[in-house]
Amino acid sequence: MMITEKEVLDACCGGRHWWFNKEDPDMFGLDIRSVEKGSIELQPNWSVEPDLVGSYCNMPFNDESFSLILWDIPHKLKQDKGIITKKYGFLGENWREDTKQGFEECWRVLAQRGTLVFKWSDLDVKVSEMLNLFHTKPKAGTITKKGVNNTYFLIFYKGDSNA
Repeated sequence: MMITEKEVLDACCGGRHWWFNKEDPDMFGLDIRSVEKGSIELQPNWSVEPDLVGSYCNMPFNDESFSLILWDIPHKLKQDKGIITKKYGFLGENWREDTKQGFEECWRVLAQRGTLVFKWSDLDVKVSEMLNLFHTKPKAGTITKKGVNNTYFLIFYKGDSNA
């Protein structure tokens, strides 16, 4: 297993959109892909440059390695030619199994008394269906509305009652 001194895992870092400082020294970025700058003509500086190319379904970290995990998985089920799919990817046919396994892996590498922030947009799958895949429920969260879909920011806390 891999040991890292970082406290924060971005388990599906993509273009590091959440980050004010994309080179934050506390953050370790994991993503299943690497994409060079210039692949999106309208956003020539956009890229995917994870610290480690790998899947959130099978992370090479020791148990309880991170006190904070951000998990913003793709929101689309199928690949298309749109910019959303190009930037964020797509889940594919095995999305239920992969998402359930991904949550279990995030939970495994999340430290006791740690926080997991999960972002979900209900483009193709309702948030209730997504949450049914997880063994625990969020402690808090909020909803934002963009266009026709809702985006959820859900906070899971790994305390004694749901370890």
